[in-house]
Amino acid sequence: METPGRPETVRLTMQSREYKFLPSSRNKYLQEKWKKAYDVHRGKVKSMKPTICINPPKNFDHLTLSLKNKQHQEAVKIQRENDRLKKKISDIMATPGRGDNRNDYEKKSLHKEKRQRELISISKQNQMIQFRLSQCKPHCSARKWHEDWLNTLKLRDRIGHYPRGSAKQQKEQDNGKVDSKEK
Repeated sequence: METPGRPETVRLTMQSREYKFLPSSRNKYLQEKWKKAYDVHRGKVKSMKPTICINPPKNFDHLTLSLKNKQHQEAVKIQRENDRLKKKISDIMATPGRGDNRNDYEKKSLHKEKRQRELISISKQNQMIQFRLSQCKPHCSARKWHEDWLNTLKLRDRIGHYPRGSAKQQKEQDNGKVDSKEK
């Protein structure tokens, strides 16, 4: 039987390259052991890597790309874009406005009336609270608080072992006493 697309001679040469395992012994166990060893060998041969590198050489980007040229092209592109924007801005500045910038639209709210009623009621309540606070008389007097504070200061000065005030105040008091004695 001939394979389609292949001449008979090619098929015969392909078959002749294949190894046919021929039993050299009549011992079944020995024959099986040799067949396994041969299968292991064939697996190793199939997975073997070539000793000569047949891959094409590496391509280095710095050799194939002209980065300086690419950078220059980007700079030119940016400059062109900047010039275009400058031209647009100068055109806008040179011509008067074309559109109407007035907005006569009045905002409409669904709950405007309710919010106004609530605002009026809150302001009335605030006025009532303010009126009650203004009519209310204080329970404590400021004069009594001041007298209590003076009494507290006197008691504190009597109880203290050392005189009150910082060292600077003490020096000033001492200097004032010396000056008054000299006179």
